[in-house]
Amino acid sequence: MNTSEFRRRGKEMVDYIADYIDGIEGRQVYPDVEPGYLRPLIPTSAPQEPDKYEDIMRDIEKIIMPGVTHWHSPHFFAYFPTASSYPAMLADMLSGAIGCIGFSWAASPACTELETVMMDWLGKMLQLPEAFLAEKAGEGGGVIQGSASEATLISLLAARAKVTRRLQAASPGLTEAAILEKLVAYSSDQAHSSVERAGLIGGVTLKAIPSDGKFAMRASALQEALERDKAAGLIPFFVVATLGTTSCCSFDRILEVGPICNKEAMWLHIDAAYAGSAFICPEFRPLLNGVEFADSFNFNPHKWLLVNFDCSAMWVKKRADLTGAFKLDPLYLKHSHQDSGLITDYRHWQLPLGRRFRSLKLWFVFRIYGVTGLQAYIRKHVQLAHEFESLVNQDPRFEICAEVTLGLICFRLKGSNKLNEALLERINGVKKIHLVPCHLRDKFVLRLAICSRVVESAHVQLAWEHIRELATDLLAAGME
Repeated sequence: MNTSEFRRRGKEMVDYIADYIDGIEGRQVYPDVEPGYLRPLIPTSAPQEPDKYEDIMRDIEKIIMPGVTHWHSPHFFAYFPTASSYPAMLADMLSGAIGCIGFSWAASPACTELETVMMDWLGKMLQLPEAFLAEKAGEGGGVIQGSASEATLISLLAARAKVTRRLQAASPGLTEAAILEKLVAYSSDQAHSSVERAGLIGGVTLKAIPSDGKFAMRASALQEALERDKAAGLIPFFVVATLGTTSCCSFDRILEVGPICNKEAMWLHIDAAYAGSAFICPEFRPLLNGVEFADSFNFNPHKWLLVNFDCSAMWVKKRADLTGAFKLDPLYLKHSHQDSGLITDYRHWQLPLGRRFRSLKLWFVFRIYGVTGLQAYIRKHVQLAHEFESLVNQDPRFEICAEVTLGLICFRLKGSNKLNEALLERINGVKKIHLVPCHLRDKFVLRLAICSRVVESAHVQLAWEHIRELATDLLAAGME
C-alpha cells in the first residue's frame, strides 16, 4: 500500500468507523455466535499472494462483526464503561503513525515530556496533593500504565523492594527469602481479582479484610488483622484501598485506613479504576479525601474519561521508590541526559520496556472537551444512574442492593438467587441489552452500569421496561 492508496483507504476507514458508531444502536449488542465460530470462516493459513483490500473490508462485516460485543452500544450496561471519543481515536491514529517506542527520553523526547505534563494536568484536575506532581522538581509524578492491574502489581513490587531494603539495612544478615515468606498484603474482600493476582505474581500472602455493611474496608477490621499477623511474626507491608469496587462501587474508608498505613510503615495503594474519573467534579472530589496518606494512586481514564483504551493513570508520592525497584541501565539504553534531573525515563516505572505515545490521547481529549465538558459527561451518566434507580424503586418486586453513588446500580428481584439467575439468563438470552452479575454477600445481584458515550434517558427507560417485562414473564411461570 503506497501513500496514495493509504490516503484513500484511510478516508474510507474513517467513514466506516463513523458509520459504525452512528449505527451502533441498530446492531445487536451481544453476538449470537458459539465458541469456535470464526475458524471455519477463514483459511487455515495466510495467503501466499496479496488479498484485495475490498475483500478484507467485506470480511469485516461478514466474519468479524458477527462476533463483536458492542461495548459502545447504548444498550451495553455490563462491567464498567470503556471510554471512546473521536479526539482520542484521532490521537491513537497519530500515535500509531509516529510509532515511537518511548522507553526513554532520548527514544523520543516529546513522548516522555508530554506524558509528564499531561499527568500533572490530570493530577490538578483531581486536586491531588502537590507531592504527587512532577512540576517544580517534586519527588512524585505520574505515569501512564496499560491497566489498573499493572498499576497494582507495580505498586506491590515497589513496596516489596522498599520494605526489603529497610529490613536488610536494619539486619544485614537477613536474606530476601526470609523476608519474602513473612510479607503480608491486605485488601478489602470486595477488591478486584487483579489485587489477588498481584499477590500471586509478587509471591506474597494477600489477606482479605472483611468489609462492613456498606461493603467498605474500615480501620477496625484492618487493625485487627494487623495485630494478629504481627503477633504471629509476619510483616505487614502493603494495603490496597479501593474507591469504587467492581461489584457495587463501594468506597473503602481511606481517611481511616490511611493513618494506620502511615503509622505501620505500610505502602498504601489506592485503586480507583472506575470511580477516579468522577473526582474531577467538585461534588465527587470528597470521595478522594485521604489520598494524602497514599504512596500511590491509580485510575483509568480509559474507563470513564473519554480516552480510548489503553490509558491507566498512576501517580506516586516518591518516584524513587518506584524506580529503585525496577531500574536497570544497560549501555544500549543509556543517554547523555538521563542524570540531568530534568527528565524521567519511564522504562523504570513499568513492567514492559516499550511504550506507546499514549499521552497524545489525553492531550487531544483535554483540549477538545475542556474540563467543563468532561465534568458534564460524568454528571450525565450519574444522573442516568439515579434515573434507573428511581425506576427500580417504583416497582415493589425489586430491591436496590447497594448505595448508588456514581453510574452503577446493583438490583435484583426480591426472591431467591435462582430466580435472579434465571432473570439474567433471559435478559442476556434475548440480547436487547447486556448485563453482568455480582455476588454481594450471599445474594446474586444484577449490575447495570451506565456505559456508552451515546446513551440517553430513552435507552435507560427502554432497558428498564425490557427487564420488567422479562421479570413479569418469569414470575408468571411460577419461579420464586
